[in-house]
Amino acid sequence: MDTGAGSIREAGGAFGKREKAEEDRYFREKTKEQLAALRKHHEDEIDHHSKEIERLQKQIERHKKKIQQLKNNH
Repeated sequence: MDTGAGSIREAGGAFGKREKAEEDRYFREKTKEQLAALRKHHEDEIDHHSKEIERLQKQIERHKKKIQQLKNNH
């Protein structure tokens, strides 16, 4: 006789259906959590890169001003 974890579900009936429904619910919830974590990760990455772009644009402007000052002084 098979006493494995899936033997009740394999036997069918109400217990098997209930176990299947609980497993499906568990995996749906896990998938939902994983997608939420992935979404947050991407949002954090976008925020980080946006700030980096802003920082670099400010540096570019500073360098342009220095070049302009050098041109005006000579």
